[in-house]
Amino acid sequence: MLYLLAQYLDFEGPLNLIRYLSFRSGAAIVTALFIGLIIGPRFILMLRMRQGKGQPIRLDGPQTHLAKRGTPTMGGLMILISLTISVLLWMDLTNVFVWACLCVTLGFGLIGFLDDFDKVRKASHKGVSGKVRLMGEFLIAGIASWVILGQTGTLLYVPFINYPPFDLGFFYIPFAAFTIVAFGNAVNLTDGLDGLATFPVVIASLAFLLIVYMVGNAKFAAYLGIPHVPGAGELAIYCGCIIGACLAFLWFNAPPAAVFMGDTGSLALGGALGAIAVAAHHEIVLGIVGGLFVVEAMSVIIQVFFFKRTGKRVFRMAPIHHHFEQLGWAESTVVVRFWIISLVLALAGLATLKIR
Repeated sequence: MLYLLAQYLDFEGPLNLIRYLSFRSGAAIVTALFIGLIIGPRFILMLRMRQGKGQPIRLDGPQTHLAKRGTPTMGGLMILISLTISVLLWMDLTNVFVWACLCVTLGFGLIGFLDDFDKVRKASHKGVSGKVRLMGEFLIAGIASWVILGQTGTLLYVPFINYPPFDLGFFYIPFAAFTIVAFGNAVNLTDGLDGLATFPVVIASLAFLLIVYMVGNAKFAAYLGIPHVPGAGELAIYCGCIIGACLAFLWFNAPPAAVFMGDTGSLALGGALGAIAVAAHHEIVLGIVGGLFVVEAMSVIIQVFFFKRTGKRVFRMAPIHHHFEQLGWAESTVVVRFWIISLVLALAGLATLKIR
């Protein structure tokens, strides 16, 4: 909105700053952070009054989690509100990538909200059917992928390999949709401890802020040997909106959490990062930068696979962060160590930009 206004006024005077992605990215972080901190206390109070008992706590989970009874969920709505306002204020709303990513973010957020609402209403951790959720997610991700690929093409770029990219043709759409859905659910599975998912999302968003900025710049892209996607640089601002909104939420989600983001936030944030990676043609790099989320998801898949076939568990409990809790690690220890791992993986992902 502000970008279009400044453009209409020919970027006269101080409005010239709005031309620059760096300025708008920083402004987006501050705006989303400020909005989140302002609405947070009243929003949490409203959730607590409306939900009563808060998010249902699994009785078969770590016993230390029983002390969290009564903590409200759906805090992801705070993230979505501050993120969306910041997006509408600072981004170029004529950019197709903006609307594709916002569609995924709000669409996945809606699915997560319905799931959270069902859990609270029924006082059960089951929520909406997994099949129904996945159908909705793939529909949203498929449409967004089709829109994005109409701007970027269907070439798959593989890090570490300095060869011509693979042209997936029509199959890029299901691949891109799978990337978005898979990462949305991976972040969702990681969101099991106070602050565990939020800060790694911030780290991954910082990494992709740099990636999309360079992908959108023809000179940087040519120098690094990475795909150049005109217009993708605008998504650096979107990453800034995610960072600011998540930092504001983390202020209230830090142990002991005053609110949980729930599926409303985790699905939306994971889906947003997936959509950004698809737009930047860095889907595989997302698996490295967000490797923590991949490991969390894989731990659940491995646990279910082996238990169904052998009746035995590979981990004491899945996702894997609960395994370490069962080994006797304090919750804060698990969270901080996983934060460190996510930072190292993000740096490894950024290193792929030059190692070709």
